[in-house]
Amino acid sequence: MAASQTETPTPTPPDATSNKLPWSPLLALSTAAFMGILTEALPAGVLPEMARGLGVSESAAGQSLTIYAIATGVSAIPLMVATATWGRKQLLLLAVSVFAIANVVTALSSSYILTMGFRLLAGIAAAAVWAELVGYARRLAPPHLQGRAISVTMAGVPLALALGIPVGTFLGNLFGWRLTFGLVAVISVLLLGWIGVSVPAASGQKLGQREPILQALKLPGVVAVLFTVAAWVLSHNILYTYISTFLDEYGMGNRRDLVLLVFGIASVISIVLTGALVDRKLRTLTIGSAGLVVISAVALGLLATNALVVYIAVVLWGLGWGGVTTLLQTAVTDAGGDRGQALLVTTWNSFMAGGGAVGGILLAQLGPKSFAWGVLALMVPVLLVVIGARKHGFPTRRPNAA
Repeated sequence: MAASQTETPTPTPPDATSNKLPWSPLLALSTAAFMGILTEALPAGVLPEMARGLGVSESAAGQSLTIYAIATGVSAIPLMVATATWGRKQLLLLAVSVFAIANVVTALSSSYILTMGFRLLAGIAAAAVWAELVGYARRLAPPHLQGRAISVTMAGVPLALALGIPVGTFLGNLFGWRLTFGLVAVISVLLLGWIGVSVPAASGQKLGQREPILQALKLPGVVAVLFTVAAWVLSHNILYTYISTFLDEYGMGNRRDLVLLVFGIASVISIVLTGALVDRKLRTLTIGSAGLVVISAVALGLLATNALVVYIAVVLWGLGWGGVTTLLQTAVTDAGGDRGQALLVTTWNSFMAGGGAVGGILLAQLGPKSFAWGVLALMVPVLLVVIGARKHGFPTRRPNAA
């Protein structure tokens, strides 16, 4: 997940009267977001095969997502502080280089410990990427197009979950999971060249410009948004991390690539609708999205033996999830500014890691059928908090809306 603490001024500020977006650098940044999430979540689509290749249980293989997310969440704020004065482009290039190396190691290694070690390093690199995306996007575009620039940049996150994982799952089934990670490494190398050519250099902060990040917790609405982030991300990853295992339980394991593709298409629709309406309908979209996930969880909990119901539930799940990145990023920025974004990075990734861990416990103790009920138990409070945060957090009218 992405958020930005660091100011990233470009050498030449964009013309405030321009009606054009700098598409090449924005798309390069979006691709960096795509690669960060794809590197993190790809094991979810090839979990059984990866577990067999590393000689461990599916629950243990699922922790490859957990350790990545923990590394991102724990290192986000310290890394932002430690690298605040660095050149931003150089930091971004270093982080993408680590993605490439980690995916090469994952593709070649038969050692669970070695694989997990490089997954940890990749998670730290992801924290560096998230530190740059929003700030870079805001400063690459003229003021009246900054919201759209952020939407373009952040689209890489849900698109990775929506399309990258299903495609990775398909390629994994076709060519094997190791080759899939190798292909991701190749794309990371190509991305390095794209960033080097198109993204302008930017300086870091000067000493003495930093504000205490945790003070943002005192701002109205920030805690409500962060609770929503925590519970929503945890619930999503309980099921998403072990989606292959869940489908196997109901005899649909051979159709997981199709199920993930359906989820992806629904998520893309949600991304487009959210991007078009978020400035005016943040509260309505957030309540509606949470409601769709609640309905999906009930359907999967009660009627997953019916394949048609599973597909319908996955469509609702995708529609509810696709726009979440944009919705929560916007809400936390409105409530807490850059400091709120930094807290969002830590919260998002920590609870993404929690999804893998809690899902593993549910799998071991209660079996795959418990996943849907775990999602429901978390999403009902989310829905109630969003509805209740009418004044701050998820207001009827955004404070920065025209």
